[in-house]
Amino acid sequence: MLTILGFVMIATFLVLIMLKKMSPIAALVLIPALFCVFVGKGAHLGDYVIDGVSTLAPTAAMLMFAIVYFGVMIDVGLFDPIVRGILRFCKADPMRIVVGTALLAAIVSLDGDGSTTFMITVSAMYPLYKRLKMSLVVMTGVAAMANGVMNTLPWGGPTARAATALKLDAGDIFVPMIPALLVGLLGVVVLAYVLGLRERRRLGVLTLDEALVKENAEETETVLVGAGSAGGSGKDARPAGGSGAGTDADAEDDDFQGLDPNRPTLRPGLYWFNALLTVALLTAMIMELLPIPVLFLLGAALALSVNFPHIPDQKARLAAHADNVLNVSGMVFAAAVFTGVLQGTGMVDHMAKWMVDVIPEGMGPHMALVTGLLSLPLTYFMSNDGFYFGVLPVLAEAGAAHGVSPLEMARASLVGQPLHMSSPLVPAVYVLVGMAKVEFGDHTRFVVKWAALICLVILAAGILFGII
Repeated sequence: MLTILGFVMIATFLVLIMLKKMSPIAALVLIPALFCVFVGKGAHLGDYVIDGVSTLAPTAAMLMFAIVYFGVMIDVGLFDPIVRGILRFCKADPMRIVVGTALLAAIVSLDGDGSTTFMITVSAMYPLYKRLKMSLVVMTGVAAMANGVMNTLPWGGPTARAATALKLDAGDIFVPMIPALLVGLLGVVVLAYVLGLRERRRLGVLTLDEALVKENAEETETVLVGAGSAGGSGKDARPAGGSGAGTDADAEDDDFQGLDPNRPTLRPGLYWFNALLTVALLTAMIMELLPIPVLFLLGAALALSVNFPHIPDQKARLAAHADNVLNVSGMVFAAAVFTGVLQGTGMVDHMAKWMVDVIPEGMGPHMALVTGLLSLPLTYFMSNDGFYFGVLPVLAEAGAAHGVSPLEMARASLVGQPLHMSSPLVPAVYVLVGMAKVEFGDHTRFVVKWAALICLVILAAGILFGII
């Protein structure tokens, strides 16, 4: 009976959030609470929730302060020179532009928010693709894959969810996965190079002056970042909403801006302090000098205090990133109810036993590989919440019965993220295709095969390095 109720609870949760009948946070709380009563253990619900919250508090703290930290770094201009450098590198060479798209998306993905990544990347690169008449689905596909690889960062979501669901430390999951993820990121860059060469053969290497075309007034209003031609034959594309800046008509070919260069939060005098602080923070995280939540808590406090010494300015920065912080941390604490009930009532144990019985004996020791392969379709056709909170705990219990450690299972579960970021269940992908003026169906047809290939490259690298 517990096996059936467990699967019904997971199915109910998945259906409700996929049909958008309930928000993930509401579903994570109300569905398991209801089923806890069904199995006759409603009196213990409080104990299950408190145990889950106590376990998940470090993960929630890490997510909260990591989002604040990288949000502040973008605000103060830490990544501005990188964006401008990539745009200068691109010139009007289609191959360079596609590679630059991958690099820019990967770098901006450090803030852990897909929507922010896509807004900055499309704002910077759209004028180049548009004026050189390059394929816009190449831009959206490469950006989505690069962000998908980087989405595995501990503060990006999937790693935190895996750590939450299996009650593991996010650093223990992520740090050993770095070599395989770097191989995956290299795979995205190589793929961008190949796609860029294809675009170069189709279009040739042009100058912006040769490729510049008149844009109608409506397009001019919607393009977020302006780009001028060397010969002054084109009009500026002014930002809609302050996300970029137009250029003078006589600007050089490489004179592009990906971020508003005049935003009031810039702190150019503290650039090297912020750069060194970020390098030190990431180094300390990789070396595991302190727990990741502690590192980001200290880093966020220091970044805010130094860059915005006045309390009203600090409050303004915290308010600017409050939505992301609340959504992510709220999801983690809500997950305490779901995982607590699943574990406390014994549902997960009964479901795992059933899965162990149905999985062929020969596949048992290879459950990490099975999980890695399953992560491709499952994270595409369901949300990360559904997969990591509903499916992964069951797979992990089944793997444990065959001697596969939860850490291996958690790492394998991250493999499908490059494909997941183009899932119709991911809100950020609509930001991407909407800003790029690409039909979602066209994006899907282009990206699925390439994203699946990148996923398999990460899985193969993980197995080769002995990580999975």
